[in-house]
Amino acid sequence: MTTRKRLLELIKTKGQATSADLAREAELTEVGVRQHLANLQSEGLVESERLPPEGRGRPAWAWRLTEHGQKQFPDAHADLTVSLINALRDTLGESGLDAVIRERARKQAHSYRQALSSRPPDLESRVRALAEIRTDEGYMAEVRQDEEGWLLIENHCPICDAARACVGLCGAELETFQAALGDDVVVARTHHLLDGAFRCVYRIEPRSGSEASTRAADAAARSSTADSSSTADSPTPESD
Repeated sequence: MTTRKRLLELIKTKGQATSADLAREAELTEVGVRQHLANLQSEGLVESERLPPEGRGRPAWAWRLTEHGQKQFPDAHADLTVSLINALRDTLGESGLDAVIRERARKQAHSYRQALSSRPPDLESRVRALAEIRTDEGYMAEVRQDEEGWLLIENHCPICDAARACVGLCGAELETFQAALGDDVVVARTHHLLDGAFRCVYRIEPRSGSEASTRAADAAARSSTADSSSTADSPTPESD
């Protein structure tokens, strides 16, 4: 992988990052990273924004991908997909399109369940297996754990244009995860790309009666509020 591609991928995964962060992750000098970032900026692939100062040091700059930069990642033949969705809507109507989406989600959930059945039954193994599947499908998925449970993080959406054309795809995705992981867990989307977040995040917790559902819903609300704040404060090019 070229340094250029590596830096773009790191920024994509992190949402935003300083040159120091990128230098550390890519094992490069910060001076070298800044030079690469300047080149990427000149191509319109990245942009930066001043971060709030910490202490008496120089203010840091955080880098993120531009819309053009986002398009460097797979889009799953976006134009064709959107055209097909519009053709289905025109031919079958909205209810017919919804039926097609539900059937696709049913088959996808069945495929996921089959794949997960060969893994250990504990929740961590199931979530990590699902992340592997989603990564293979182009979502750049990763798994993290916090004090409340597990997070399935999708750093890229290869069907983003299709999802904008048909929001039912996102609703079906959430239902697919729930069906694939089983009734003993609660799945809640806490960050949504189409709502302004830079990636989609799903919180997955063991089900414990209605209490687990309440915790997941509360977590989604808290994370949504935090994400809106971070979007308002978000990253422009680094300048000495």
